[in-house]
Amino acid sequence: MEADYVVIGAGSAGCVVAARLSETGARVVLLEAGPRDTNPWIHVPAGVLKLLRHPVVNWNYTAEGSTGTAGRTIHWPRGKVLGGSSSINGMLYVRGNPADFDGWAQMGCRGWTFDDVLPFFRKSEHYVQGGEAEYRGQGGPLLVEDYRTILPLTHRFVEAAQQAGFPFSADLNGRRQEGVGYSQMTRRGRFRGSTARTFLAQAKSRANLRVETEAVATRLVFEGRRCVGVAIRRRGQERVVRAAREVILSGGSVNSPQLLQISGIGPAEHLRTIGVEVLHDLPGVGANLSDHYVARVSHRVRDAISINQLARGVRLAGEAARFATSGRGALTFGVTSAQVFCRSREGLASPDLQLLFTPASYDNARFGELERAAGMTVAICPVRPDSRGTIKARSADPLEKPVITPNYLSAPGDEQVMLAGIRFTRNIFAAPAMARYSVTETLPGPEVVSDEALVEHTRQFGTTIFHPVGTCKMGEDPRAVVDSRLRVHGIGGLRVIDASVMPTLTTGNTNAPTIMIGEKGAAMIREDAAA
Repeated sequence: MEADYVVIGAGSAGCVVAARLSETGARVVLLEAGPRDTNPWIHVPAGVLKLLRHPVVNWNYTAEGSTGTAGRTIHWPRGKVLGGSSSINGMLYVRGNPADFDGWAQMGCRGWTFDDVLPFFRKSEHYVQGGEAEYRGQGGPLLVEDYRTILPLTHRFVEAAQQAGFPFSADLNGRRQEGVGYSQMTRRGRFRGSTARTFLAQAKSRANLRVETEAVATRLVFEGRRCVGVAIRRRGQERVVRAAREVILSGGSVNSPQLLQISGIGPAEHLRTIGVEVLHDLPGVGANLSDHYVARVSHRVRDAISINQLARGVRLAGEAARFATSGRGALTFGVTSAQVFCRSREGLASPDLQLLFTPASYDNARFGELERAAGMTVAICPVRPDSRGTIKARSADPLEKPVITPNYLSAPGDEQVMLAGIRFTRNIFAAPAMARYSVTETLPGPEVVSDEALVEHTRQFGTTIFHPVGTCKMGEDPRAVVDSRLRVHGIGGLRVIDASVMPTLTTGNTNAPTIMIGEKGAAMIREDAAA
């Protein structure tokens, strides 16, 4: 096969890139290692818990243990299916804070201020509730809407947060992110709105776009120092897909650095240790890994309904009927129904904490399963962690999973932000609007009070909320992998367009910023081709 553009990875960014490039009439091949998105649990919003360890549509990576996790390994779900992680995530739409993108520009990423990226956020979306036209988009492929069904516990949380001193924000993706507000979701009516079912669905009828699933990229193909294609393995057969113009790597923060490394681009010393011939010594490939690590505060609930009760027995059957007939009810829920963005201390220019409320509680002994008794939970997330890790190919074998070393809580400042978030959360639960519905705190527990005990609890029970970024970071410094136009430094014909190019994490969930990167990256390619 040959095309003008070959896009590797049909995930949150890759589907966007392929759809936008195909608008020009250029020949585009989109490659996805996983299958088509036919699994029904993908499309039911509440089905996310069924996908967290799914053996077919999930890469099911494992992060190495460290001091920050008390030596525990951590399960890392990543989407291996059309739509990538946008097909298995919690569907939250969170753009981030304007300061995030202005910070990128200050680090040398030219053209990435908030004013630069806002048009691409607006271009991609259709916000069902409208919002302020200055900030929100209409007519884009990505449908964003408020929760259709909101349990009373969520309303009480929003009320309690205001009682605890956090102002109300009518639109967390609008003029003011800081404060407490209701969550928004990417969805198509009652169903999930992945980039496969939005951007790619609009483009798939174009004759110039070819989508190949179950096509595992095994190495990039070069002529000299120019990338001219990619070798793939599909149903036991090996072949090369060539690109007349450019190859776009959109494999995500795990797969993009791994494919670069096994193709000879990365830290030379590491490449030699795994038997890979060095094409280009680029030290930043796989470095600068950043992720959102959270601690949870949970309460047993009285006199109110939580998702725990709705997920079983007769009530579950009723919710299924409600979903089928009206597109409402518990099966339309994502993972978080309300959020607080706040600052851990005075003097900060923007929020460094996200408190994510769910009217449910989870079984600590069984990953991804709800407790039987009624409960509610807040996940405390330091959104701008200083801790950094690495992703390194384990060998030259493209099918062998890489070594993921996040180094959670390795920066002491991250612990202090977490402690502030736990204190804020306890204040919210103690506020009158919530206190009347609480039997007791079940996690960490009322006996866990001192900073030392809370830090130890976080190390023992904390987990990721699956937002890895930064492993092919953008910039002009010696540790950068791509430049401000997402071209790989020192290599022709190759760009990286996915969450791995983020120099730092954004303030909140990362799917919306990744889609924006896909939009802006595709626009850059089109601009450069026209020039």
